[in-house]
Amino acid sequence: MNRSGRLLCALYLVTTGGLAATAVLDLAHGPLWVAFLFAAASVVPVIAVVRETLIRDLLAAGSGPRRPVRSAADQFVREELYAACCERWWTSLGTDHDDGCPHRIPRSSAA
Repeated sequence: MNRSGRLLCALYLVTTGGLAATAVLDLAHGPLWVAFLFAAASVVPVIAVVRETLIRDLLAAGSGPRRPVRSAADQFVREELYAACCERWWTSLGTDHDDGCPHRIPRSSAA
């Protein structure tokens, strides 16, 4: 982990300590709901430290972040975009085709 990552983790841990100390003080002298609120808030920086160390481990392994798995809807959209045939088809919402388009349908004069 580089220097900025270590500094960030140290700040997270100091923040956790401050929030936990405030939770203890509120438990003794304040409303109970406030003590629980500060106790829950003191867990969040710990999660951030775990995340930072996980990122460090992934970068050290050289694998980097994984690519997300494509959903079925994403695959369908990709196939439809690939099947688009010409520029005029896009601009006319699928009603007209360019002269050189192999999918060109002759226009009828019937209204």
